[in-house]
Amino acid sequence: MFNASNAAVAVLSPSHTAQIEGATFLNLLIVDDDRTTREACREVAQSLGFNTQVAESAEQAYRLLDSSSPDAVLLDLRPPCSGSLEMLHAIKKHRADALVILVTGYGTVQSAVQAMKDGAYDYVTKPFSMEELRLLLNRVATHLRLKTENRVLQETIKSRQGFGNIIGRAPEMEKLYRIIAKAGQSSHPVLILGESGTGKELVAKSIHFAGMFRNKPFIPVDCGSLVPTLIESELFGHVRGAFTGATNPKDGLLAIAEGGTVFLDEIGELPVDLQAKLLRAIQEKEIRPVGSVKRVPINVRILAATNRALERAVTEGTFRRDLFFRLNVLTLRIPPLRERRQDIPLLVAHFLERIGRDAGMEKTISDDSLKALMSYDWPGNVRELENSLERACALSSANQIQMRDLPTQIHSAPIDVLAMSQPNNGIVPMAELEKQTILSALTQVNGDKMLAARLLKIGKTTLYRKLKEYESQPNL
Repeated sequence: MFNASNAAVAVLSPSHTAQIEGATFLNLLIVDDDRTTREACREVAQSLGFNTQVAESAEQAYRLLDSSSPDAVLLDLRPPCSGSLEMLHAIKKHRADALVILVTGYGTVQSAVQAMKDGAYDYVTKPFSMEELRLLLNRVATHLRLKTENRVLQETIKSRQGFGNIIGRAPEMEKLYRIIAKAGQSSHPVLILGESGTGKELVAKSIHFAGMFRNKPFIPVDCGSLVPTLIESELFGHVRGAFTGATNPKDGLLAIAEGGTVFLDEIGELPVDLQAKLLRAIQEKEIRPVGSVKRVPINVRILAATNRALERAVTEGTFRRDLFFRLNVLTLRIPPLRERRQDIPLLVAHFLERIGRDAGMEKTISDDSLKALMSYDWPGNVRELENSLERACALSSANQIQMRDLPTQIHSAPIDVLAMSQPNNGIVPMAELEKQTILSALTQVNGDKMLAARLLKIGKTTLYRKLKEYESQPNL
């Protein structure tokens, strides 16, 4: 171990990164009036690929900050620490994206906590080992890489969201885009399959606006939210006096959408008797309003969607076989969010950009929170993700969403995912139990590594080493 006895400042900015053999290189400024400490920090940083600059005084550090754009600051909080805090405030004022790392002794931990409230990224307590510093700088580099990637995602969203307004780049989504493009060029009925919250109406709109019907009406109908009599009247219309309350005639949506598209959401909820009338309308291209003896010709395309297994419904007799085959000319399946987890960061960036724009302030998300979102199984799919982010932004007054802002069920996601991935005997390896215990402890103390280490009764170096191992594991 070595004792960093004087001010050491490291500032990292994502604007000065370069790729060399796959590694992210960052400019690092080290400020310390103790030569031994400066050289030790330089050695560690250079071994990780950082481009380093050193200064032996605060004055020299200020000059370097003004003349160059270092990527971070490692700041020793020794009594009296007013000068160090002044430098912290100056860095955050002139370089808001900089990450400031504090070096502190046992007697100044409270000052370090206050400094972190003022914008410092993290702190390390003296005496610390070179390995501990190495792990800390690795975490800083990872944080900045993720932040840079998030900014790239923001720009990507503005230039290419996927297909239409659909967000996603996973292979499953690319396949879906190709089918949507083909479906848009035809007039055949399309059956859209997908779990609740996957975006079936968004896909239907993409099909409509990608083809020959784009300049005509697009009319959605939720078959699961209307009583049978209202569904019939909504689709086919009615004449005056057709039923109690029908004081005026009404055109049906199949007629109003002339030349356009009617999207029948949750088609599996349509009563069997109305299924027969819909089948006739599709086949004969005409409808008969409720209470009328006259038939009205229609020219409309039908898109239908369901989260039910229609083949099973056909077998059970709750859905007509002939209507199923008539709708099933073209079929699209929307993958659930758990099958395209690589799209979650892109979706998060999209939703936070919209929420931040509406709120008039930039919204970001912490690394731990994003990892939790990546691990959660999302039974409510994209809709649940959007609602969770809106809730988190509403609860948090800060610009960055933290783990504590997320819904409770997401906090337990790593344990749930782990349980799902285990063999049938249900035995969980000790290494996995240890991992979940450490991550759970960090969640409970809001990411305070010092406190987590004390509660777990392990050394700081051990905790940092474990976290570094977890960072290299997939889906964390």
